[in-house]
Amino acid sequence: MVNKEEWEIIDKKMELIGISNIGAYLRRMAVYGYMIEVDVEPLGELSSQLNRIGHNVNQLSKRANETGNIYIDDIKKISEDINEMKELMRGFTNNMIENIT
Repeated sequence: MVNKEEWEIIDKKMELIGISNIGAYLRRMAVYGYMIEVDVEPLGELSSQLNRIGHNVNQLSKRANETGNIYIDDIKKISEDINEMKELMRGFTNNMIENIT
């Protein structure tokens, strides 16, 4: 049993982490003692960027096999894409660390 103020606190915490079932919330709190909400939306951009890099590498490999030539601009583009992905990953992990601490 909880009083009205305690229920409001519990309800707000459930809303913050996106759980609407009190039983599920209480079980998870009893087992883990805490819950962390993680925004995984940036993973979609990371996945998209990784697919783009893979496509570029495949195209570069295909051209190299067909012509025996590799163009420096193609290598620069892949390098830029990889650096952009590293920045996205760094931002995502930094954001997760900030939310945990």
